Amino acid sequence: MVVLNETMYEITANLILIVHLIFILFVVFGALLFFTSTKIIFIHIPAIIWGSYIELTNSICPLTYLENWLLQKANLTTYSEGFIQNYLVPIVYPINLNTDIQIYLGITLIIINIVIYAFIFSKLKKNFK
Repeated sequence: MVVLNETMYEITANLILIVHLIFILFVVFGALLFFTSTKIIFIHIPAIIWGSYIELTNSICPLTYLENWLLQKANLTTYSEGFIQNYLVPIVYPINLNTDIQIYLGITLIIINIVIYAFIFSKLKKNFK
């Protein structure tokens, strides 16, 4: 049985935070990948639904629970000082985030994706004429 030490738990928490950030970026801008692969829509639409649900219902993403559990196992209450703490944590967990801001973020997420998909469909429509 493999036993992880505190450093490994912290590294794993850092990796999960990076995955969390990548997922957030994918939810917001993933529709742009449609131009490289049309099949991305089958992954992106459920991701938009999930991201919108999390923001609009003031829910907590399961990745947050996993990050917190890993930090706890590393005997930390927050990420260690450095690039992760200074630059990535504020993007994933904005300061002063509250229910109102989460609702605005959810609405913004939906609007951004409507605009991107409208652009995509207008391009497709032009190609089929």
